[in-house]
Amino acid sequence: MAARAQLPFRLILASGSWGRRWLMEQAGYPFEVKPSNIDEPTEARLGDCRHYVGELAWLKAEAVALKEPDGLVIAADTVGWLNGKVVGKPEDEADARRIIKSLSGTVHELWTGVCLWHRPSDFQFCWQERSLVRMAQLSDAEIDAYLKTRKWEGCSGAYSIEFPHDPYLTIETGSASNVVGLPMESLEKALGWMAKMM
Repeated sequence: MAARAQLPFRLILASGSWGRRWLMEQAGYPFEVKPSNIDEPTEARLGDCRHYVGELAWLKAEAVALKEPDGLVIAADTVGWLNGKVVGKPEDEADARRIIKSLSGTVHELWTGVCLWHRPSDFQFCWQERSLVRMAQLSDAEIDAYLKTRKWEGCSGAYSIEFPHDPYLTIETGSASNVVGLPMESLEKALGWMAKMM
């Protein structure tokens, strides 16, 4: 905890995601929140989810970093990927129902792109991580009950995984924090490396 508090730069989280804020708080990092508020495309321009989340994380980082005189901006983008298509955030309850029905009973990919942008040096370090998530086969009644919780709002894949045990979701491979939206294990390594670099 002490080492994290002594990073040689202030941390700026370029996200309004409560999940990412929760992960940062749980890890003991002091940070500021400054959402990027950029428009997110619904299709992967290059037909590849890794490039999609990588590019969006960079664009989010850029939107915040260019307004900051100093510090380290942390930006991330997380989406589901199924049958060659981006599974993003639902527009409304009907869209959330459609997304959950499409994921029900499947194993899908969950990708997060992360970009660290240091100011004023403008050095950037970016990476992407993949997790495989299994969603149980849900009945219409179970989907109705889940939609009433409103936990799908603002979440890629129309779900927010519960800890320590989710009744519907199982992480087959990859990091649990990656599924929430920020792979903390690799972030800790990257921050330590950047602290030595700067």
